Amino acid sequence: MNKTHNNTGRSHPEYQYLDLLRDILDHGVLKHDHNTGTGLTSVFGRQMRFDLSQGFPLLTTKKVPWNSIMHELYWFMSGQTNIKYLVDHKVPIWNDYPYKIYKKKADTGELPPLTLEEFVEKIRTDTDFAAAHGELPRIYGEQWRAWPAADGRKIDQLAWVVDTLKNFPERKHAILSAWNPQYLYAMAKPGEALSFPLCHILFHFNVAGNKLSCLLYQRSCDMFLGVPFNIASYAALTMIVAKICGYEPGEFIHTLGDAHIYEDHIPQVREQIRRIPKPFPRLVLSDEVKDLASFRPDMVKLEDYDPHPVLKAKMTVAGGFDEKDRK
Repeated sequence: MNKTHNNTGRSHPEYQYLDLLRDILDHGVLKHDHNTGTGLTSVFGRQMRFDLSQGFPLLTTKKVPWNSIMHELYWFMSGQTNIKYLVDHKVPIWNDYPYKIYKKKADTGELPPLTLEEFVEKIRTDTDFAAAHGELPRIYGEQWRAWPAADGRKIDQLAWVVDTLKNFPERKHAILSAWNPQYLYAMAKPGEALSFPLCHILFHFNVAGNKLSCLLYQRSCDMFLGVPFNIASYAALTMIVAKICGYEPGEFIHTLGDAHIYEDHIPQVREQIRRIPKPFPRLVLSDEVKDLASFRPDMVKLEDYDPHPVLKAKMTVAGGFDEKDRK
């Protein structure tokens, strides 16, 4: 379906996302999340491409919270694995995962019961509590910046990728993987498996004609809530790494495995696909962006973002692994 933006007369890149929502609604297969039982409609194997010279792909058919995206990306890039940084910056998107672990222990009497709101407040105000219960090891920050090698080393994949792009731009191996079988599902030792999912698991940078492009593979794609974050996050990462390495931004290419809409998001999706995209905003990077060590979120500014109103929906804390699955 080839639709055009009503102001420019050109095909607006956001229609790739909107048409994929329609594709899922029209042709998707009904499945159920294996842990929660929540229904979802799913297709498999899709791709979107965004030319970063033509605007920053922060969706305009609903307001997407840029503050949360930028602080989460910095949390990954700086190698952090404790949600306290996010809580301190009013970013709620990871709160449910450590709370899910805490609640399991509270339900057995091992810990005092807390509501999610009480749990988050204790993370914010109690440093010892945050250290004990806000940690999410083996997630993106650790895999990006301190991959645990078999010989005890910590491998900084992101720093290696940046060094490769600077010094060997024509080589084809600037790849970062967050998929570590040692800690995933029944491949892990009993008690060591992640209880929450890693969804965006591999990205590959490429330099051509002094432009840096990034291809992301995302295995599980919550199209309404998650994917708008992922598009903007990896587009921003591409622009930041390009700035550090001295290149112009090229394309962000998003390859999606299981692309799905949860059943309780369908009314919001139907509203969103009726909306007409507006011009994409601009992302402006300070000249202070020189290396990974000194990078900070306030070096990146979003300009001219004028989206349609927010569309709210409940996040489904789905997927992951339970030890009973081994049976």
